[in-house]
Amino acid sequence: MLEKYKMEKFNNLKSIPSYLSLQNIDTDMIIPKQFLKTIKRTGLGKSLFYEMRYDENGRINDKFLLNQKPYNNSKILLAGKNFGCGSSREHAPWALSDFGIKCVISSSFADIFYNNCFKNGILPIKIEDKFVLELAEYSKRKEEIEISLEKQEIKHGNKIIKFEVDAFKKKCLMEGLDDIALSMEKIQKIDDYEKKLLTTKPWVLTNG
Repeated sequence: MLEKYKMEKFNNLKSIPSYLSLQNIDTDMIIPKQFLKTIKRTGLGKSLFYEMRYDENGRINDKFLLNQKPYNNSKILLAGKNFGCGSSREHAPWALSDFGIKCVISSSFADIFYNNCFKNGILPIKIEDKFVLELAEYSKRKEEIEISLEKQEIKHGNKIIKFEVDAFKKKCLMEGLDDIALSMEKIQKIDDYEKKLLTTKPWVLTNG
């Protein structure tokens, strides 16, 4: 029963990264307000970075990186500092995830966006600006980088960049647990405990 509530498990990820050098990309730029009517996590990928990916007539902007091959299939996004600032809309990580982004790397994130990423199966990685720029060269050359959540490292060429991540958040990503799955996990433990009580101390659960 619990399995249907779980996210996709995160461990190793290999992809050509896309690099958006803009700083202070806010959640309204990630997913504009007109697309916030849905409460579903799916279907928002086509509207990700809408005002940059499309012109005023809704036509695809071929100059925007994520509309170009191979970046339209990137699973890793390199971003400028303070990524995800602005309102706390959870639709922002929903849109990134639905597009196929599994990891966002930046030197800094807005706190709410950062935490929302973990709840939606996305790994946000904080590293120094100089390392972001180093990885950006791999994006320009269309070369893959590799991320190991277990080892907490980014491998590019023969170099390794280490990163920090909260132990509990790491566990949740690696096991595919979001808030619902965590709650369901506790419900199962409560049910198991009540079944045990019915056998060992049945009077505790009887009325009157």
